[in-house]
Amino acid sequence: MWLTWRAATEQALYGENGFYLRERPSGHFRTSVGASPVFAEAVLRELVAVDDALGSPPALDLVDVGAGEGGLASRVLAAAPPGLRSRLRVTGVDLADRPARLPGEIGWAAAVPDGICGLVVANEWLDNVPLDVAEQTADGPRLVLVDPSDGAERLGDRPQEADLAWLDRWWPMRETGERAEIGRPRDEAWASVIVRLARGRAIAIDYAHPVDGRPPYGTLTGYRDGAIAAPVPDGSCDITAHVALDACAAAGERAGAVTTALTTQRQALRALGVTGSRPPVDLARTDPRGYLQALARASQEAELIAPEGLGGFGWLAQDRFCS
Repeated sequence: MWLTWRAATEQALYGENGFYLRERPSGHFRTSVGASPVFAEAVLRELVAVDDALGSPPALDLVDVGAGEGGLASRVLAAAPPGLRSRLRVTGVDLADRPARLPGEIGWAAAVPDGICGLVVANEWLDNVPLDVAEQTADGPRLVLVDPSDGAERLGDRPQEADLAWLDRWWPMRETGERAEIGRPRDEAWASVIVRLARGRAIAIDYAHPVDGRPPYGTLTGYRDGAIAAPVPDGSCDITAHVALDACAAAGERAGAVTTALTTQRQALRALGVTGSRPPVDLARTDPRGYLQALARASQEAELIAPEGLGGFGWLAQDRFCS
């Protein structure tokens, strides 16, 4: 059975007994949330800044899109000061069932709620929004079809006109054999978040590439048990592809975002106080335990902002009706 990559991935990840409905993400790949509680602390600082910009409304939303096991929402809630926590409405959004140990204060939904006033965080969500793959031929772009049972591929029809227009604008292919991942479904997914943001900020964090630096043969990858695997859409592994965050940013602006900042996780976290600075050596003499704790924290911070790793992720922040 031959399917487009988008249809095959949708079935493999989110269909009956799909990968994300069956597996714990932390068992297959490492994210910023799992790497260190420092990430949640930084998100809390961002939440406080949004709260201040909104004038401390009676109810402040934190919406974690692609919440997985609920780690980010739980840590931010636990670290929030009492005055903020009493006003917080925390919602995890995921197609998987609500985690058994999630605090009762955290809501759980399969879709992004309407009328959000506060902060939306989508950490490594867009890369798992299924998309189609196109290959350039002598006659123009053709869709790549895949056999879900073994990952074998063959070429199919031309992409639809809307996808051809997206390719022309955001991922032009120049040579026969080049491939592109058609990010229009991700643009639509991100726009659907922005339109549900009444007042506040939405942040998407993901591995990304710019329009002038797209990889010529795409980024489609599988992950299983913490290691890279062949991207076979049979439900046995995660299937992911880098995100054209610049295209998502443009879609967000069309959906009503009034400000846009597209940077890296390294730059964003450094602005939030995550520097990776090591403690002074003298502290080892005066406070050995404190020195070891500070050294461990510095190591965690360094992982989050490492430019060749998590720090190289794209960080898209867009505001709507938020000064």
